[in-house]
Amino acid sequence: MRNTTAPDAAETVAELVARQWGDHRPGLMYGAGAADSAGPVVLSRHRTAQEAAARAALLADLLPVGAEPHVGVLLDNTPEFPFWLGAAALAGAAVAGINPTRRGPELARDILHTDCRILVTEPAHLPLLRGLDLPGVRLLVTGTEEYAALLAPYAAAEPGAARVRPGGPAPDTRLLLYFTSGSTDAPKAAVCSQGRLAAAGGSLARHFSVTADDVHYICMPLFHGNAVIADWLPALCAGAPVVLRRRFSASAFLGDVRAYGATYFTYVGRAVQYLLATEPRPDDREHRLRLGFGTEAGAVDAARFADRFGVRLVEGYGATEGGASVQRGPGTPAGALGRAAPGDDLAVVDPETGRECPPALLDARGRLLNGDEAIGELVNRGRSLFEGYWRNPAAEAARTRDGWYWTGDLFFRDPEGFLYFAGRTDDRLRVDSENLAAAVIENVLARWEAAAAVAVYAVPDEVAGDQVMAAVALREGAAAFDPEGFAAFLAAQPDLGTKMAPRYVRVLDELPVTATSKIHRVALRRAGFLGPGPVWHRTGGAYRPLGAEDLAALLSAYEAQGRRELLER
Repeated sequence: MRNTTAPDAAETVAELVARQWGDHRPGLMYGAGAADSAGPVVLSRHRTAQEAAARAALLADLLPVGAEPHVGVLLDNTPEFPFWLGAAALAGAAVAGINPTRRGPELARDILHTDCRILVTEPAHLPLLRGLDLPGVRLLVTGTEEYAALLAPYAAAEPGAARVRPGGPAPDTRLLLYFTSGSTDAPKAAVCSQGRLAAAGGSLARHFSVTADDVHYICMPLFHGNAVIADWLPALCAGAPVVLRRRFSASAFLGDVRAYGATYFTYVGRAVQYLLATEPRPDDREHRLRLGFGTEAGAVDAARFADRFGVRLVEGYGATEGGASVQRGPGTPAGALGRAAPGDDLAVVDPETGRECPPALLDARGRLLNGDEAIGELVNRGRSLFEGYWRNPAAEAARTRDGWYWTGDLFFRDPEGFLYFAGRTDDRLRVDSENLAAAVIENVLARWEAAAAVAVYAVPDEVAGDQVMAAVALREGAAAFDPEGFAAFLAAQPDLGTKMAPRYVRVLDELPVTATSKIHRVALRRAGFLGPGPVWHRTGGAYRPLGAEDLAALLSAYEAQGRRELLER
């Protein structure tokens, strides 16, 4: 696949990996708190480069002649994952991060779609592969005697000794194929080149003043772009060690941070909300952590996190695809993500007409007065770093139609040019002919002290348009949903529009999430008010349970309007 926009940076990730050779400072740590571990395992930067070089040499020998140099990696956050990232970089190959929450034909599709001729996995994930038809795919199972024997002859390999491409890796050489998430269609594999990734890592390292004295805690899954691009790569650029947590654990987070002396971490989805839902302790501020960088924490929970843990959270915006990014700078208002990054020509446009939306009008209480006009899709009208989707020309064309990069995300812009996230394009609701954005309503509901996590989404109205529905997970200690308290909370919110109050509230022990800890909105929308868990509905301003008689009457109304089928789509 051709890279449509070569990055300016001449440096490659292969050079960053090779630079570790001969450096005996800490490079990779893991294992603290494990039942069979007396303490963290610490590998030097030289050792991590050595392990990467050995796997690069093995890869060069195993790949069939003429095959795409792609390696599927189906692993939790074990040391083998960064070893194979480094190996692919040195060899000029590409890693496809395989999502372990996918199942059956969907999992097989991801592996085969990305043309992986080698799949690296671990014993814990072997059950996922049983019965799958994976023609031409060689399986390497880490942690086995066979795997160790396979690697042994390459133990003395050095960086640059084995390559799968003539001339070695270049800035435009593919390194990552990362699947996007959140779509009802099959996930798309975004192409990421060595040059773009090296430049992104260096930019973040400079922006956050990362040095070799920092320790990067990687608790988000490495098969997703966030952990690699925003955590592993800045550390690699700055010479900082990284810490691996096999899977995110809210209860283990603070213990890990202390044990490793972590100073930086990334997050996505509801990870911050899960951390805030843990029981507060007097020593919550006793650690070295200085910064968290990620998305979807929200202004309310970011403030709560800083107040409780003494750690600043920086919300960012930038897709794995690299098509557009927003940077937070001095003077960024609360709730805004920042302004366009240098080189990006970002605009908020009406996706139907392509016309730029007018600036947002906010009243004295912070309420958006012209949401119908101001909310639109964020596009990059300038030079995009988007490098395409692997073998998906239709999706690639849709993303870059009319010569612009369409993010698929809703934003509005204030008169000073600051951008505010308003949800995904499929998270727009139309209630009584008024357009609403789910993220705007979520930001209000997040203030409710009884809520550990909240998701807002549309369900069809029985007559026309949509109704607002919210799924709520209660904080520990909240015995049950308090309908009167919730209604009183809504009435007290000055920036809650008259049509924003949820008509339906579904109470769950925890919200369904994707493998990257993002709310599984597709599952919530599919269930609507018919799914499991108690559902409350608002009548006359009060909330009461949606009982069997109420549900029957409601479904009859849908039937009468010919809209019953909308509930089943």
